[in-house]
Amino acid sequence: MSIGAGVVLFVIGAILAFAVNVELEWVNLDLIGYILMGAGVLVFIIGLVLLMRKRSSETVTRTAVDPAANERITRRSTSSTDDTI
Repeated sequence: MSIGAGVVLFVIGAILAFAVNVELEWVNLDLIGYILMGAGVLVFIIGLVLLMRKRSSETVTRTAVDPAANERITRRSTSSTDDTI
């Protein structure tokens, strides 16, 4: 979602900065275009970082002593959220 939003912001900013030739006295469309392009690049990079961060794994090991048989019991559980595309 954020990668697409970054691309959209960048494209709208590029259109405002380079394609629109409207002179308004109270607003500078070129500056707004450059700001949107910078925000688009920033959102795109943050989206990539968060996409890479989603992949994680968790391992839990528990050891206890069974009081009836007086032996050590070990339980291991592993979970992984590896999203394959």
